[in-house]
Amino acid sequence: MGRAEERRARQRRGRRAAGPSGIRRLFTWKKILGTFLGLCLLGIGGFIVLYLMIDVPQGNALAQEQSNVYKYADGSTLARTGEVNREVVDLAQVPKEVQRTFVAAENKSFYSDSGVDLKGTARGVLNTLSGKGKQGGSTITQQYVKNYYLTQEQTVTRKLKELVISLKVDRQMSKDDILAGYINTSYYGRGTYGIQAAAQAYYRVDAEDLTVEQGAYLAALLQAPSQYDWSSASDTGRKLVKQRWNYVLDNMVEEGWLDATERAAAKFPVPKDPAGAPGMEGQTGYLVEAANAELARQLVDQGAAADTEEALARIDRGGWTITVNIDKKKQAQLVRSVKQQLTSKLDPKEREVDADVQAGAVSVDPKTGRVLAMYGGVDYLKHFRNNATRLDYQAASTFKPVILAAALEDAAETQDGDPITAKTIYDGDSERPAEDNGREVGFAPPNEDDVDYGDVTVQTAMNKSINSVFAQMGIDVGMDRVMEVAEDLGMSGGLEAVPAQTLGSMGASPLQMAGVYATFDNHGKKVTPAIVGAAEHKDLTVDLPDPVGEQVISREAADTVTSVLTGVVDDGTARVSVRNNPARGEQQVAGKTGTSDENKSAWFTGYTPGLVTSVGLFGENDEPPHNQVPMYKAGGEPRVNGGGFPALIWAQYTFGAMGGVTEFDLETDQGAAVEPDEEPTSEAPPSESPSEEPTSEAPTTSAPPTREAPTTQDPTTEPPVSDEPTTDDPTSEPPPTETSEIELPDNPAAPGNGNGNE
Repeated sequence: MGRAEERRARQRRGRRAAGPSGIRRLFTWKKILGTFLGLCLLGIGGFIVLYLMIDVPQGNALAQEQSNVYKYADGSTLARTGEVNREVVDLAQVPKEVQRTFVAAENKSFYSDSGVDLKGTARGVLNTLSGKGKQGGSTITQQYVKNYYLTQEQTVTRKLKELVISLKVDRQMSKDDILAGYINTSYYGRGTYGIQAAAQAYYRVDAEDLTVEQGAYLAALLQAPSQYDWSSASDTGRKLVKQRWNYVLDNMVEEGWLDATERAAAKFPVPKDPAGAPGMEGQTGYLVEAANAELARQLVDQGAAADTEEALARIDRGGWTITVNIDKKKQAQLVRSVKQQLTSKLDPKEREVDADVQAGAVSVDPKTGRVLAMYGGVDYLKHFRNNATRLDYQAASTFKPVILAAALEDAAETQDGDPITAKTIYDGDSERPAEDNGREVGFAPPNEDDVDYGDVTVQTAMNKSINSVFAQMGIDVGMDRVMEVAEDLGMSGGLEAVPAQTLGSMGASPLQMAGVYATFDNHGKKVTPAIVGAAEHKDLTVDLPDPVGEQVISREAADTVTSVLTGVVDDGTARVSVRNNPARGEQQVAGKTGTSDENKSAWFTGYTPGLVTSVGLFGENDEPPHNQVPMYKAGGEPRVNGGGFPALIWAQYTFGAMGGVTEFDLETDQGAAVEPDEEPTSEAPPSESPSEEPTSEAPTTSAPPTREAPTTQDPTTEPPVSDEPTTDDPTSEPPPTETSEIELPDNPAAPGNGNGNE
């Protein structure tokens, strides 16, 4: 090796040896520690600067609150909310043990901490940066600062301000003053701010008269006021608020603030029903409540609020002008129809069960998704819960069209490999075990009145609402797929994919079912019923989504369902109340009845090409805790069926509100609207409940018959309707017009007690 090469080799060895040494020199532990300490000092310095720059601002204390204005679609005023319901009380007026329920619920270390929770704040900042929403773990001081000094916006800047101001407030104010501020500015639901307003709203007492059990409920309520309000909470919500109530009392015992013996004797204090506010009587309160709920969901979706509770609190603070899609004329027509076809026939003095019947209804334009009319109950000040939006009663057989839609969408086949169409033959015997590939799945539902139908077509099964057929069809399609289609059509998510769901055992609301059927009516394009048409606020722009969305099932599948559902009206469970209604004229109608097991709910959801309306009747105990109860013998009928009162309400409303006669534009070669069959006779058809022996007659597959309109009414002319606001109590409406006095049958479809869902 020459000298030059040797020198180059030594240089290469030197470079290799110097490499690791150089890295070590660059990243020594001293440099790493120094960098870390430097960053810490920089952070501390930055925080000191923030601390010096941020002063405790003037408290807003909700003093700038304004009213909300609600308008009908035509621009006329529906309602104007009053001032925020709040009243500040001194802490001395609140019993000591009640004060401590709030500390036990939110911040056990309140009396000893510095006013901030650094871990909780850091978690909140990270959640905000990552888009995960609302933080948790704030102290009472931080929550008071947010309520009293700051806005509810979810930004890093606001959270840092909250941290600094909380530290300063904790140094400047006593713990008692902070606690008083917290319980006086917090939102408790029912439009109330502060413990005094909440005590009155939930227990009809002043704050000074609250018991420790009642205080624990109000303290628990702050976590989720709308979800935990006992009067409207779901079963899950009631379970959760009871768990939190127990948590509060257990913490008090742990902290030595409550005797263990007294804790053991404590009983959950069920709150009183909401009293309602002046100006909210009649249907007004239901419409305002529904509009607020829809707007709150949108505020959460567009990031203007972290969750529904925060959004509702923001709406209740006022300053909004909200226009609803409600058509005042159609609203009056719907209210009148419920009165004339139902409430006028209920007499609680003669039949106790009549006091337990609740009605709800929603009417939707399928082309735009606008909610044109809504009936929430007899009076918002008399019945606290909106029957049009509640989700706690079974959908029953109004779910059967969803199963058929799933079968058609997937071109599903029977167990024998036959395509499922309107003409497909199924075994319609009662309690026939459903099978999957020759194996019984352990589900054999009875038909209504336990009737055996033998072999029937899918069309006949829909007309007569045969449970055993749709139980098997659900297995044929696959229950996972059926539930997926149900969610695509607008039913609540998370539906359990079990065969029993084929009976419509899931909860549903008239609002929800109106959306599902509006999607059928709109040829498979998703319709999400919209109550709010516009919402304006000086500090916020709200972009409302289009109620009509994408194609969720094919047009052919949707149109076939519509075609089949015309058979339910013309040759099925709705034929008496709807097909033979004198006001119908030549109008084409599709729809489905439903009656749940034990007669706790009864439905008719039906539609014309331009109007979809879902009517539900619900058995609810008139006395707290308002449990679900059967409606047998209500209105003097043995059984309340979907083809009775609900269909009668639907018919009077629809045939008065629809305008001119229209026909479905269907792209399908299946169903009742295709093959002509016999004309319906004028004789009284069989009852909705299939107690008679099945016949061998071929299923009706004709289009709705063409008939002369009754001489007493031109079906193309909408009957006169009162233009008076619909806030009136239905019992004080003007006398019905001549066209609304047509003699209609009194719930003819109600024999027997039956068994199984219809």
